[in-house]
Amino acid sequence: MTTARPHILPAIVISQLAGGSLWFAGNAVMPDLQRSGGLPEAALGQITTAVLLGFIAGTLVYSWLAISDRYSPRRIFLFSALLGALMNAVTWWAGPNLWPLLGLRFATGFFLAGIYPVGMKIAAGWFDRDLGKALGWLVSALVMGTALPHLIRALGHTLPWQSVMLSVSVIAAFGGVLMYTLVPDGPHLRSGARFDPAAFATIFRSPDFRASAFGYFGHMWELYAFWAFVPAFLAAAEPELMADSRQLSFWAFAVIAAGAAGCIAGGYASRSFGSARVAFAQLGTSGLCCLLSPLIFVMPYPAMLAFLLIWGISVAGDSPQFSALNAQYAPRDRVGSALTIVNCIGFAITIVSIQLLSAVSSFVGAQYLFVLMTPGPILGLLALTHLARKA
Repeated sequence: MTTARPHILPAIVISQLAGGSLWFAGNAVMPDLQRSGGLPEAALGQITTAVLLGFIAGTLVYSWLAISDRYSPRRIFLFSALLGALMNAVTWWAGPNLWPLLGLRFATGFFLAGIYPVGMKIAAGWFDRDLGKALGWLVSALVMGTALPHLIRALGHTLPWQSVMLSVSVIAAFGGVLMYTLVPDGPHLRSGARFDPAAFATIFRSPDFRASAFGYFGHMWELYAFWAFVPAFLAAAEPELMADSRQLSFWAFAVIAAGAAGCIAGGYASRSFGSARVAFAQLGTSGLCCLLSPLIFVMPYPAMLAFLLIWGISVAGDSPQFSALNAQYAPRDRVGSALTIVNCIGFAITIVSIQLLSAVSSFVGAQYLFVLMTPGPILGLLALTHLARKA
């Protein structure tokens, strides 16, 4: 049995963190764009949706063409990180003009399809028996990368938004170079079958796969909507933060990044309790936070932050467990197609939830906004009950 070299996992994790920073770069500078260009409040949901639509399109194209099977995955990661960084950097040219901005965020999301899933494939090429633990670290890196632009905004609160976007692009490009330089193709690297849309008719026949997939769908209804609206929710709950962009960005980073701890802790807990039970517990916790979210507006400031940090831990902590469950219960002859279809459906559901929150935010009080996410975790828990009992 081949053992991964000591530097392999840290290199993959840092590369994934750096590449994942492209996700919410636009969200981190949105207040600046709204002030300088008069973008509407709905622009927050629109640019988030553009990235997600690009990611869905990229996932389908990368899978259909079997790009990471035909070429070295680390090369695909490198070129995707460089092109994604370029699309993100060119935002300085588009400025606060909505349609060019949406087009560039879509293109950034498209190339993220060569970073997040391909990074997982690279890890699977090196880790066989310990893949679950590696996956927990990998998803935690994605969570940290998603939060990173908010930290850059907090540390460089006097920087113009263009500098923030360029900084994120440099970090993402560095991640691609690091992966290509330090992580050769692993000994367990396997070729996968090309994407087969016909698999849609068969993959959901398995009760176990159906349970894990529908649990994941409930999780996705909540996850990215929560991440996208955390800054706005913080500002509404504590008006003083609206006047202090540095502190607002820092706490947005902290709440999102807390999910990394949930991913790692969940990965270790799954070795004793199983992925289904860990995912059930974390999804239940985040669903309860959705339901109780109006209480944040009457909590003392420290209690509010503690509540949001617990929510941040649980809302993302079940992600690697759902990845493991979907891979475990997917039909053996159609694993690649099954995972592609489920991921695309999950991100499409995320777009619906983000657009819903964006549409109702103008006439629903901010304290009730996240209550609308409660049905996702509830339905996800109902679906997961079958696997949790089985475990």
